[in-house]
Amino acid sequence: MQTTATVPVTTPAVDPALPLELLELELSLDGFSGDEASFAEAVRQAADQVGGDFLFDLPASGLAEDCLRIAALRVPKGENGALAIVFALLDAEDATIRVENPDETTKDLKRFADAFVDVLQRI
Repeated sequence: MQTTATVPVTTPAVDPALPLELLELELSLDGFSGDEASFAEAVRQAADQVGGDFLFDLPASGLAEDCLRIAALRVPKGENGALAIVFALLDAEDATIRVENPDETTKDLKRFADAFVDVLQRI
């Protein structure tokens, strides 16, 4: 169900100093008003707006609590142009997207994303 209401993007409460690349990405996702079906396209557009890359999205399947989908992205980090893997997560109510750095619970998914990038670079 798609609505036109503006839905705020949430940030994890444990990370008060959000890195600039995540802040820019979250601002690009601000106002997401779609659903599970439109999640990938919204995240793809946000990644493009910050000069990043949408890698893939998949069902969260327990990788993150109370989430339906998780997308892996590469976004610019710092001034040297390096790209870092981050995750965009659609909450269980289809209402908000939060952006997180990989952590202990998503370390395996980060390794998969790194391998995915490696394969793409070899093609």
